[in-house]
Amino acid sequence: MKEPSPRPVDAPSGQPQEADRLREILHAPGYVMILVYSALIGIPVSLIAFWFLVGLHELQNVFWSELPHHLGWDEAPWWWPLPLLLIAGLIVGLIAGRLTGGGGHIPAGGLHAGATTPAALPGVVLAAAASLPLGAVLGPEAPLVALGGGLALLFRDLTRTPATPQITALLGAAGAAAAIAAIFGNPLIAAVLLIEVSGIGGPQLFAVMLPALLSSGIGALVFTGFGQWTGLETGSLNLTLPTPLPRLDPADVLWTLLIALVLAVLLNPVLEAGRRVAAFVSGRVLPRTVLCALGAAACAAVYALITGRTPADVALSGQATLGELAADPQAWGVGALIAVLLLKTLAYALCLGSMRGGAIFPAVFLGAAAGALVAPLPGLGAVPAMAAGMAAATAAVMRLPVSSVVLVVLLLGSSAMIPIAILAAVISFVTTELLPAGTAHPPAPLSEQPEETGGPGAGAAAAP
Repeated sequence: MKEPSPRPVDAPSGQPQEADRLREILHAPGYVMILVYSALIGIPVSLIAFWFLVGLHELQNVFWSELPHHLGWDEAPWWWPLPLLLIAGLIVGLIAGRLTGGGGHIPAGGLHAGATTPAALPGVVLAAAASLPLGAVLGPEAPLVALGGGLALLFRDLTRTPATPQITALLGAAGAAAAIAAIFGNPLIAAVLLIEVSGIGGPQLFAVMLPALLSSGIGALVFTGFGQWTGLETGSLNLTLPTPLPRLDPADVLWTLLIALVLAVLLNPVLEAGRRVAAFVSGRVLPRTVLCALGAAACAAVYALITGRTPADVALSGQATLGELAADPQAWGVGALIAVLLLKTLAYALCLGSMRGGAIFPAVFLGAAAGALVAPLPGLGAVPAMAAGMAAATAAVMRLPVSSVVLVVLLLGSSAMIPIAILAAVISFVTTELLPAGTAHPPAPLSEQPEETGGPGAGAAAAP
């Protein structure tokens, strides 16, 4: 795409130079072509992502519901995760050591905006299909990002579109956004997520965004308070929900500050542990991947033994269990909530460094479980507590404060908890960033091409 010529600072239009530059970019024929191409690839990428998710869901249903019922159990017995995750560890270990790309990026390294090469797509799909339905404590968002970006580059090659760095980056982001929207069911969260993941604007973006986000959250609390105290209205774009959520009060705000701070401090070592697991696995990929998978399975089995509940509460991403928890938090009990928090966190750390998947949904579930645990505190309700917990946990793990807020609002289906979510996300994010850095570096992205020694993806899990 032709680079637009710079405008003088004192442009005749009187508009800022950036606005004039944006206009020239939009008028450039190359950029229009990219927009058209992005719209076209959004159709096949979304369809493939949809069927990919359907396949994962159906496999999970077969392994964790239909098969136990067929064998005579009402639900999966306590030992059920052990053989499933043994198989998952074997498959992922083989893929990580032998296939191009090693099955995708290591979850402990966070989401990556860079597009996956088409040659790495088989490994990504197979590793996700082996990890997620069989019980890995990870979500599907990272494989979807890799799948969408890789498919976009595949279609680029098939149509012989020029493979310039700019076109590759833009099409990779477009494909990833189309795919990730399938899991969240909302294109807005996909766009916001990729903006933060790609780091557009660098540290300056976060430096400007955090004060604005925090100020808007405090402002929302003020408007909510004055609307309640005075009975006056300024007009609103909010839709009226059939079941209105509780109104926020000072106690909710104060407890939110504490919840966010505590979760940030407690979850930061989980990421450090995941990076250490990744460094450990890199020494001998196959046997140590199996060992970590069995460790996660043991956590789920112990949980089922001591609580009498299904081991699926600890295994899997927590996406399905989150709905059950939100619908009836009292059904769990304090002991079950403490057990799921401790054992799922441990299994999560093991899977972050060894299996393939995403880190978002387990973090959301852990935040919701923490919120449900502390909801009986004086002046704190279940909905504000879970909203604060989900936003704080997601921001602490993913380092994406705006995406965390948008995701929580999307899950709740209402904007009533936006101030709480903003406060929790900002406090958790800032606290996490101010904590001392760990000794283990984040895992390097997996090599896209085979290594000269040790097979394709050898040392794929190694930390730099």
